[in-house]
Amino acid sequence: MQTRTHPLISPTLGTFRNITSFHYGSGGGQKIYIQSSLHADELPGMLVAWRLRRRLVEFEAAGKLRGEVVIVPVPNPIGLSQHLHGTLMGRFETNTGHNFNRNFYDLAALIAPDIEARLGKDADANKLAVRAAMKQALDEQTPHTELESQRLALQKLSFDADVVLDLHCDLDAALHLYTNPDIWNEVEPLARYLDARASLLALNSVGNPFDEIHSFCWSDLCQRYGERFPISNGGISVTVELRSQHDVSYELAEKDAQAIVNYLIHRGVIDAPVPEQPPLAYPATPLAGAEPIIAPVSGVLVFRAQVGAYIEAGEAIADIVDPLTDTVTTLKCTTSGVMYARHITRFATAGLEVARIAGAKAYRTGSLLSA
Repeated sequence: MQTRTHPLISPTLGTFRNITSFHYGSGGGQKIYIQSSLHADELPGMLVAWRLRRRLVEFEAAGKLRGEVVIVPVPNPIGLSQHLHGTLMGRFETNTGHNFNRNFYDLAALIAPDIEARLGKDADANKLAVRAAMKQALDEQTPHTELESQRLALQKLSFDADVVLDLHCDLDAALHLYTNPDIWNEVEPLARYLDARASLLALNSVGNPFDEIHSFCWSDLCQRYGERFPISNGGISVTVELRSQHDVSYELAEKDAQAIVNYLIHRGVIDAPVPEQPPLAYPATPLAGAEPIIAPVSGVLVFRAQVGAYIEAGEAIADIVDPLTDTVTTLKCTTSGVMYARHITRFATAGLEVARIAGAKAYRTGSLLSA
């Protein structure tokens, strides 16, 4: 195992932060990149990463790693330092208001000017050429802020990975994941091992979140040049939402770490008998089919449905109780699907998105993710 340190730009006098990465295996095979808690207040993944590191030490010592696995348990030291009156504020940078999981470099756009001239008739050579172009383009970037340097450091660590797992969680949720429809067949075993209750597919949800910039580039290249040059999907990337912010326990961390280990065994990165894949809880659905349930009025929010439950169209999701007028407003869904996430607050303001249902029919356009 190797430990590497990646310094960030110092934002003010007397402050200095680093990103630390842990590298397991001698390389020569697939490269797997796993990071946790890019939103620094989403902590279940950090505990999973810690458990994974302990497992990887064992596999490496036993000579069972057939590639390189990179673990970054704390990819967002900026967000981890943001506390207000004892509350960790890790989703947005307080200086700019930017979401820590948006605005990563668009790799397709960076390499577009000259990649066509590097492509040929050999798919493996094309993959190497694309990754070389990505490295060159990222090396040419000059960050000017600490946040920009953090984004760039993470992309330099991960751009050439065969598999990228970005471990998050939601406010209050069942385990679910987001990925590119072009690579679903590669991701489905992971969904099965994790027992994901929803798998949401989008080619480009808008905003350049971390997982999408790794797979979208390859989809874009295939669309542009695939008829003339053989181009494989060189980046299998997934956002894994490890349930709720409060779901931090040794038991869940062990379960999720084992599921990821099973996936790495399935991919041949760990030399061990391949575990049988469990059944897929629910079919994958388009992210554009996810229905947001919006509160039309303010009041006390009382949920009538649990996360992970399959909800039929027209079924009640929650009530909003106005204690001043005795009015009870019932919120219902218009599509059938799994309620994969809901808000953690129990007081609704008018316009608050209180839950989401994973519908099977795409109907939304534009930005598909929450802020």
